[in-house]
Amino acid sequence: MELAARSDEEILAVVNPLMDNLMQGSTEVDHAKHVRDFTDRLKSLVSEEGLKRMCEHYQADIGFFTDREVLSVFRRQDSVGVVWRQAASKTDDELIASIVVVEQDGRYLVDHALVY
Repeated sequence: MELAARSDEEILAVVNPLMDNLMQGSTEVDHAKHVRDFTDRLKSLVSEEGLKRMCEHYQADIGFFTDREVLSVFRRQDSVGVVWRQAASKTDDELIASIVVVEQDGRYLVDHALVY
């Protein structure tokens, strides 16, 4: 069964570990870990140096990512998207975290991820 046809809970069981890993890779400034589950398209956009600059900037500004709360699950023809309310350690601002996951060659891969 394709991912978009599954329940929210089933989708989140797939998507949450992907988001957890890329955020942990970001916290650790570990490029290989951060992009482990990315599509080739997304990997081509995230260089090791670019990730390092991005992490240094956001960690100095907002700290580390902490709790997140699911706001919505989106189903598309060939992907799913999830949007969370994201917290960070140095700010009380409510951030938005989002991800788009696709299935390629029997694997679920991140094709878009952003925190703003």
